[in-house]
Amino acid sequence: MAPLKTLRALLLCAVLCGGPPTALPAAGPTATEQQVKAVFLFNFSHFVEWPQQAFAAPTAPFVIGVLGGEQVASQLEVAVRGEHVAQHPLQVRRLQGIADIGDCHILYIDKAEGAQLNDILSAVAGHRTLTVSDLDGASRRGVMIQLATDSNRVHLLINVDSARAAGLTISSNLLRPAQIVRTGGAP
Repeated sequence: MAPLKTLRALLLCAVLCGGPPTALPAAGPTATEQQVKAVFLFNFSHFVEWPQQAFAAPTAPFVIGVLGGEQVASQLEVAVRGEHVAQHPLQVRRLQGIADIGDCHILYIDKAEGAQLNDILSAVAGHRTLTVSDLDGASRRGVMIQLATDSNRVHLLINVDSARAAGLTISSNLLRPAQIVRTGGAP
């Protein structure tokens, strides 16, 4: 789908040029909120560094798991089709529950899964999994990146402590326009 590829390119350009990716409209004339979230998830794969140990083999798939959020998963499948992170082909895995999480590199937790957030975070503790959610207050509860929508714009709230604890390094190009949040505390 051309609109999604164009949106992905615009978002990537904004981040690389130091522009505020957090100021992109969540729902423009051709982009739905789910498309924007899918593009953010795709782009996170390029702005976060995973250690080599996070991959079973040099060409193992880069897995983005989606827990809930069927529309986001559908848009994400379009966004990552034929794409790679380094030599790792991108793969979307639709998850039915906590037991299905396994070894995801990125885990999107839909706000509908909020009641299970603590159990989900416990399931990925000790793994090199970037957690992302659109649930209000998720970043203060330990989710690494919260996609907060306000006035039809998506803003990033990033919990660097949680990312560091998982052995992940978030690019300064992504941190610069984001709001930094501490676990259990205020920004």
